[in-house]
Amino acid sequence: MPVLCSSCAEKRAVLKRPKTAHSLCKECFFWAFEEEVHQTIVSAQLFKHGETVGIGASGGKDSTVLAHIMKVLNERYNYGLKLLLLSVDEGITGYRDDSLETVKRNQQQYELPLKIVSYEELYGWTMDAIVKQVGLKNNCTFCGVFRRQALDRGAMMLKVDKICTGHNADDVAETVLMNVLRGDIARLRRCTAISTASEGEGVVPRCKPLKYAYEKEIVLYAYFKKLDYFSTECIYSPNAYRGHARTFLKDLEAVRPSAIMDVIHSGENLSVREGVKMPVQGTCSRCGYISSQALCKSCVLLEGLNRGLPRLGIGKHHRLHRKILSQQPLTQVEERKLKAVDF
Repeated sequence: MPVLCSSCAEKRAVLKRPKTAHSLCKECFFWAFEEEVHQTIVSAQLFKHGETVGIGASGGKDSTVLAHIMKVLNERYNYGLKLLLLSVDEGITGYRDDSLETVKRNQQQYELPLKIVSYEELYGWTMDAIVKQVGLKNNCTFCGVFRRQALDRGAMMLKVDKICTGHNADDVAETVLMNVLRGDIARLRRCTAISTASEGEGVVPRCKPLKYAYEKEIVLYAYFKKLDYFSTECIYSPNAYRGHARTFLKDLEAVRPSAIMDVIHSGENLSVREGVKMPVQGTCSRCGYISSQALCKSCVLLEGLNRGLPRLGIGKHHRLHRKILSQQPLTQVEERKLKAVDF
């Protein structure tokens, strides 16, 4: 006997929501999912009428669903936003070039302007070239740091007021677990924030409208809406540390579906004991980007690549920043430690 939708009690249910365990028809699921995102936006006051908002678009399921929902809600509730698509080309042959074709199709489907910025254009390096030099162990560090700054640079080119990204509930919960496992108190304090206020000159505020949306429900929404998205995993990410946190979280979710939200709420309610020394936010003395050190992570990584010392930005080498700034030569021992190992 077919199960009826638990919301309208008229149509046949086509899915059971992973988040609430409710059996819903397609139309009721679409409405419930969109309304939850709307409530997230309204309760957190993510946007103001008349703002220009850049949507981080990778061509994947999260950013494709985000672009679709932002356009739908902007029209349904008259947010009064000017929406733009912003993509970063990391220079990964066989992965990013294909996903950018999806982004270009999304641009036509949603009739939104698109801006693409590339690592090669901004830094003079592609991820393919970086991986050749550093190998597959720490390559995600380079990509994550460069992509964050590339998004900010692209946003400044477009003169947007805010950037919204497709980070979902699973992503946020994974980040909480990663920061707990690494003992990274500074990041643990801010990783659950749904939006970041302006952190300084050259940094555009960011927000996560899908913060409380389960990844499984995003996939279901994209599937039943027949959205056009790119589903291949990055060819350089299998060894990423995040993968271990993801596997652990999926095991927890299988036993207790609410585990994802539980981890997020735990992260939101954590407080740091008084007297704990926290990094002081400043600006990079070379490029002006936000940094708690004399040089930002991006400049240190780039310096290491250009000098043939790719491990310069991996680990704690803050004492070398003064030498780099004053262009002093490194000792043979320092250079030997910072050169790439053979893979």
